[in-house]
Amino acid sequence: MIGILVALSISWILLHLFEKKSILALGFFPISQRLKQFGIGFLLTALLCICVQFIETILKSSEWLINEKINGKMVWDMFYWDLMSVLTEDLIFRGAILFILIKKLGTTKGILISAIAFGIYHWFSFGIFGNIIPMFFVFIGTGLMGYVWALAFSKTESMAMPIGLHLGWNFTFNTIFSHGPLGNGIILFESEKVISDWFSLIGLWLVPLLVLILVKQFVSEKKIEFIK
Repeated sequence: MIGILVALSISWILLHLFEKKSILALGFFPISQRLKQFGIGFLLTALLCICVQFIETILKSSEWLINEKINGKMVWDMFYWDLMSVLTEDLIFRGAILFILIKKLGTTKGILISAIAFGIYHWFSFGIFGNIIPMFFVFIGTGLMGYVWALAFSKTESMAMPIGLHLGWNFTFNTIFSHGPLGNGIILFESEKVISDWFSLIGLWLVPLLVLILVKQFVSEKKIEFIK
């Protein structure tokens, strides 16, 4: 939480120095509209993640098992971790810096820089720096995700939808399906078959491409008068 407060403070300072705006320029109002955008983003990527896991279950001839050791506190702790990590990343990559880049360099360049930075960041967060092939696939996949999240920020002029898109995937993948760094979550898998690692590209590449198409086609650009 302290890290989030620090990031918000730095964001406010950057916005004031470069654009003479407050933190509200990142699109917190109107609240009802932002909650709707957040919810749509969350549900979209959560459903896509469920579909990917369902396909993997069929290919592996595996079963979904409820973790008998799971409890409300564990779920909350894992959700809180997902939320804090998403907020931290989005404040860095889809917050004040992206806002300033778009204003100074234009939408296309600003989004592209944000996406490239997000892809490079995951070389280090995934601990794969120096391994060329994994670096390539992760850069393309997470860069695409970063591009979609940044595009959603640009079109809605708010962090709400990008956070929803990001959290919907991370929470479902990490906490519900137990793939995250925190270990076993709500659902566990009992597998019989081993499938190719190439299948992971469905989640890593195909999902952000699909979300990109949806954001481009169905998210309209609305210019909202922000509070300074």
